[in-house]
Amino acid sequence: MTGVPASAAGGPSGARRAKGPASGGLTPASGRALAREARDTAPGESGDGRARRDASSPEDVRATAPSSPSSSSPEGTGNAGTAEAQGSTRAPRGGKIAAAAVDQASVWNIANLLTMLRLLLVPAFVMLMLADGGYDPAWRSLAWAAFAIAMITDLFDGHLARTYNLVTDFGKIADPIADKAIMGAALICLSALGDLPWWVTGVILGRELGITLLRFLVIRYGVIPASRGGKLKTLTQGVAVGMYVLALTGWLATLRWWVMAAAVVLTVVTGLDYVKQAIVLRRQGIAEREAALEETEE
Repeated sequence: MTGVPASAAGGPSGARRAKGPASGGLTPASGRALAREARDTAPGESGDGRARRDASSPEDVRATAPSSPSSSSPEGTGNAGTAEAQGSTRAPRGGKIAAAAVDQASVWNIANLLTMLRLLLVPAFVMLMLADGGYDPAWRSLAWAAFAIAMITDLFDGHLARTYNLVTDFGKIADPIADKAIMGAALICLSALGDLPWWVTGVILGRELGITLLRFLVIRYGVIPASRGGKLKTLTQGVAVGMYVLALTGWLATLRWWVMAAAVVLTVVTGLDYVKQAIVLRRQGIAEREAALEETEE
């Protein structure tokens, strides 16, 4: 023999030691040692029955279980993290669907529908105004009804858009077009029929188109808000034009002349005020831009 120990040569104790680690078996002493080591290093993390029994109280198990980074239980924090991750992925999809629904509703809202109605009333008003030569009181009354509906819806659609946050890009473009279209159609028809001097039509339409163009020119610097004078001007113009559309005689015909004179004065005064606001707004915008450039250069 070469002096190999009996344990290595296949003795009883050697066989047991060689067999034990290879097969994964544990002796009672080594099992208890491993259990104590696991309990001392990470209590409650293993999730087996032995660790739960060795815990001091059920409260300790409940207190330590949520703090574990992973758990063998299917109901543990792994599922919670998965649910949270799924929730985070679903949220943007739901947000996109909601945003699309809001955008769709914002286009076909009541304010925009009233604006579309005003646009459709423009050709109807012209046909009624010029029907039967343009001097029939019955047709003129129907034309006045179409004009009145257009002016009333102008008040309502703006109020609804501001109150219920229905302001859209379509409304911003279509609303002023509808306003200018119905007013311009009425003024041109009245002047063509000889009921209103052309210079009045020129002053009112020139002011409206000029201010609209001015708003677009200075929009890079800011928005010119509608003043009380501008709202009063719009109301006075509507009343004056409406009185001219009707076939009035006597003192009512004289009254409508004075109302139209007031509308012309307000048209000119408010137009000059808007020009002044545009100049101030442009100067402020240029000054702010220059100050921003100086800050960036420094």
